[in-house]
Amino acid sequence: MTQKIFSRKAVLLLSASLGLAAAPSVVSAKPTVPLITYDQYGLDLAGRNTSVKPGDSFFDYANGNFLKTLEIPSDMSSYGPFNALAETSRQRIQSILKDLSAHPVDQPQTINEKLGTYYASFMDEKAVEAVGAKPLDAEIATIHQIKDLKTFAQFSGASATTFGSSPFSVDVEVDAKDPTKYALSIDQAGLGMPDRDNYLKPEFASKKAAYQAYVTKLLTLVHWADPAKSAADIVAFETEIAKVHWARTELRDPDKTYNPMTVAALVKSTPSFDWMTWLLAAGVPEAGLEQRTVIVGEPSAIKAEADLIAKTDLSTLRAWQAFHTASNAASFLSDPFVQARFAYAKAMSGQPALAARWKRGVDFTSGAMEMALGKIYVDRYFPASDRAAMQILTGNLKAAFHNRLEHNTWMSAQTREAALKKLASFEIQVGYPNEWRDYSDLVVKKGDVYGNAERAFAFEWHYQLSHLDKVVDRNEWLMSPATVNAYNNPRFVEVVFPAAILQPPFFNPKADPAVNYGAIGGVIGHEMTHSFDDKGRKYDDKGRLRNWWTKEDEERFQKLADRFGAQYDAFEVQPGVHVNGKLTMGENIADLGGLTLALDAYHASLNGKPAPVIDGLTGDQRVFMGWAQVWREKLRSDTEKQLVVIDPHSPPKARVNIPMHNVDLWYKAWNVQPGDKLYLAPDQRVKIW
Repeated sequence: MTQKIFSRKAVLLLSASLGLAAAPSVVSAKPTVPLITYDQYGLDLAGRNTSVKPGDSFFDYANGNFLKTLEIPSDMSSYGPFNALAETSRQRIQSILKDLSAHPVDQPQTINEKLGTYYASFMDEKAVEAVGAKPLDAEIATIHQIKDLKTFAQFSGASATTFGSSPFSVDVEVDAKDPTKYALSIDQAGLGMPDRDNYLKPEFASKKAAYQAYVTKLLTLVHWADPAKSAADIVAFETEIAKVHWARTELRDPDKTYNPMTVAALVKSTPSFDWMTWLLAAGVPEAGLEQRTVIVGEPSAIKAEADLIAKTDLSTLRAWQAFHTASNAASFLSDPFVQARFAYAKAMSGQPALAARWKRGVDFTSGAMEMALGKIYVDRYFPASDRAAMQILTGNLKAAFHNRLEHNTWMSAQTREAALKKLASFEIQVGYPNEWRDYSDLVVKKGDVYGNAERAFAFEWHYQLSHLDKVVDRNEWLMSPATVNAYNNPRFVEVVFPAAILQPPFFNPKADPAVNYGAIGGVIGHEMTHSFDDKGRKYDDKGRLRNWWTKEDEERFQKLADRFGAQYDAFEVQPGVHVNGKLTMGENIADLGGLTLALDAYHASLNGKPAPVIDGLTGDQRVFMGWAQVWREKLRSDTEKQLVVIDPHSPPKARVNIPMHNVDLWYKAWNVQPGDKLYLAPDQRVKIW
């Protein structure tokens, strides 16, 4: 569920870091990408393990043979349908970029020239190796000049447009309580590892040691004095930050993280940090700054972190900036930086090998100009007929949800009326946006990979800042059409399905309708249900963060959610490692809703006629199979353990088995009986939507 326009640098740096985790400058062998095949009806029946009873583990029944023979590609940390389609999308974009980069231009002007030249600058490996760490010299020299907390705040704020870092994030987002306008937001930041738990829990001690080794290596590469001691100081500093950070379960509550105040009030409440210098350095307009409203996400954490910075030795703060600057830029630097970053990524994910440079180049370019590439992707690979077919499907799922709400048994008439009003206001967008981004002001130069990346960072931040004091643009997408994913934006009351996810096994116009409803229909229902999960339900039909529930209905919802969450808490991913039902609550509710709505919509599509039996499977059975085969995935052990801490989605097996054994029709479809491992007595099954 995405809410911000951008998280500063997130698109670019995530593209770089994720690509780096799977992409080196040197590759010893080309990894094999497993083929995933489906029959003419859209299922992989050969991938089943029919020796497993559906009632014991439907996930293993539907996917057992596929997973048994599947080898995760050496340059990936997991593999399944999402990965397969992402690889297809990446190959298609590579094809586009290879054409566009054949003749790089010194001063590109058109978007095609910019895309091609940007990609070519990254792929010129000899030029990247020739300059080594030199591109960092100017920023490292500036860091050495940090002489007090004011200059630290100044450098941290200016990092909005550089490779530097900041102990706090600043973003422009749609105001949760007035989604017609944008607001400046400030949130906790400052950690180099994925989560506070990585610093604080003993089971991650080896990961923390790997992180410290990475910090030491990068400081060595930038010729920082006494890199080992500085690295230890940095990790100790970040460990103290981790202690005051809010947990991810707390961050899921939009009421708790909405704390508006003026900049003047922020300065008064947290005087230990120079907020005015920081914001001005970030480029926030000076006029009226003290009276500008900011949404502070985690007030107690931000105050505690500001106080911590004030009492931390400046030598540690300088070293912290030097490391993060080098780390943020590592993907675009010479091989020693790339290898150091990958060694750390390998320790975290268990991924054994590096991938081809072209993959990192594709992600690098996509991060900078994703909507421009998305437009070309749509023109080449997304037929208008697919958009039309999806619009019919989404309409059917919306009608199924309407029927569900009308017949909801635990909700009062007052809340039901408001829920139906919200559903009616849904905007469903398919394939691509109505308007495209303009990249005219982005400057790209031939052979300047570091400068190109830094200018792209600055371009994104200035674009974000340009939204301040303007009416919200509801046509803006938060995801490229070339992305294999979908999202719900609660402040726009919309669900969005990019073109790249509309491929088998998710969507196939030629497949059996039951399979399509179980696959993409379940995804559509999932995204719709997000508007009524434990977070999304707090937004009204206008996208405002406002309580439109009666107290009694809130209590009923919470009891149902708690019962459902307990099922996930009991799910063991690895020995002693359990799903966090509170962290994954929104996605779990969306999964249950998605599967339920898919079944309802499929039944409605039959218009009273009996469903055909195909390959011995009834219509309902094929819906369940479609759902189960969408979520099949194999993960490396280290990746799986890390995702339990940071990922709001439950692991694949839980996403299949737990929603299913709460759906009455599943028992009938597969003759699940008491004594089967997944059997739940009727009064133990949770029905929310």
